[in-house]
Amino acid sequence: MPKPALQAEIQRVHDIVLRYPAGIGIARLEQELGSPISRRTLVRRLQMLLQAGQIRRRGERKGTLYLPAANATASQPQLAEQPGQFESPDGPVEIPLTAAAREVLQYVSRPAATRQPIGYKRRLLDDYAPNRTAYLPDKLKAHLHKIGKPIVADRAAGTFARDILSRLLIDLSWASSRLEGNTYSRLDTQRLIEFGQVAEGKDARETQMILNHKEAIEMLVEQSDEVGMSRITLLNLHAVLSENLMADPEASGRLRRRRPVEIGRSVYTPPAVPQVIEECFDSIAHKAARIADPFEQAFFLMVHVPYLQPFEDVNKRVSRLAANIPLIKNDLSPLSFVDVPETAYISGTLGVYELTRVELLRDVFVWAYERSSQRYVAVRDSVAEPDVFRMKYKAALVDVIGGIVRDRQRPTEKEIRTRAEAVVDARDVEKFVDLATREFARLYEGNIARYRIRPSEFWTWFRATKSPQDA
Repeated sequence: MPKPALQAEIQRVHDIVLRYPAGIGIARLEQELGSPISRRTLVRRLQMLLQAGQIRRRGERKGTLYLPAANATASQPQLAEQPGQFESPDGPVEIPLTAAAREVLQYVSRPAATRQPIGYKRRLLDDYAPNRTAYLPDKLKAHLHKIGKPIVADRAAGTFARDILSRLLIDLSWASSRLEGNTYSRLDTQRLIEFGQVAEGKDARETQMILNHKEAIEMLVEQSDEVGMSRITLLNLHAVLSENLMADPEASGRLRRRRPVEIGRSVYTPPAVPQVIEECFDSIAHKAARIADPFEQAFFLMVHVPYLQPFEDVNKRVSRLAANIPLIKNDLSPLSFVDVPETAYISGTLGVYELTRVELLRDVFVWAYERSSQRYVAVRDSVAEPDVFRMKYKAALVDVIGGIVRDRQRPTEKEIRTRAEAVVDARDVEKFVDLATREFARLYEGNIARYRIRPSEFWTWFRATKSPQDA
């Protein structure tokens, strides 16, 4: 049996080969090792791995490449009896995995102590050329477009998402929070979002996390014609998702500058130099904006935002909601992450962190989108058509209703009309006044976010305008 030091050296060589499913040459292997090991010693280590069946060789002489073995060996942890099976709160979930994805899963399933510590590999981002590099093959993108596009064509950005907004708010807020360890049930989440009812026995952070998701989703859907893929969008998305959750409130909506980040259950260390974080963050936003295909754009964000860890916290949440921006803007079915097992998502993300490989995360992404699109096409077919007039004057409703509340005025017909005349077409004022009056009748603490009203503003207005008869 090899001595511990020798075994560790062999394992390190094997770990590097695992990161190159297409093969790696011996010169590149030497660079990756970065340690004073001679070429003869490295050849011997490779020979031992070949004899053990843990790697394979292709080509000859200078063209020789070393590749991961096609199958696991007895010395490596085996995959589950049924590859692609993950545990979830609802029982086992099976996700179809490619051979390359299974290789990644096998590696990240090993104990962390046996995995090679690794830092940020900037070349993963630098080597990505928008519309030339592709994480998603063309055939796969065609499949996703087919299942994600509603039957009605040529509609405005965000129409599909608006049609199913009430369902999406619950699904995505719950599922994305669950992937962060949130213990709210889907029913608890529904009661919180629809009625403002906080679940008993839950941590305040869990409640805040779900409410932040709700606000962020509303922002992406309601402002889909304005929200673009840019630095400012990602920063503001972080600000909304992290509100009241950061140890340092100043870190909300700002790139990481002081505190290093440690990744739980991983041997990956993100970059710590502020200049590197800034440069790479800007590159992510710039490259994402240039990607033409919305699914490639979505997946690119899911890969690179968590990998860089540009914020002190809430990075994966930002990536999941940012991935929905191109889908919403292209009127595609959104991605809710409902039914996605936490272990599958985390393992896919670890594959990016520790191997700079996307295959497992890609298989999880595709499976998750197939589940989401099936769910929302069915929901879309069962809901009533949205109120076109309300859609047209959504911003005006926010203006008028929010303004009356903040100014602590009673929502009389005269007050609503006066404000409406400044922001609504003259021919639509009467209908708008009627709509706004009905909205005030339904206004309560559980839906004030629609009008960008803070709880403190709502309760101040409520107390100031409540008549003695109401007491």
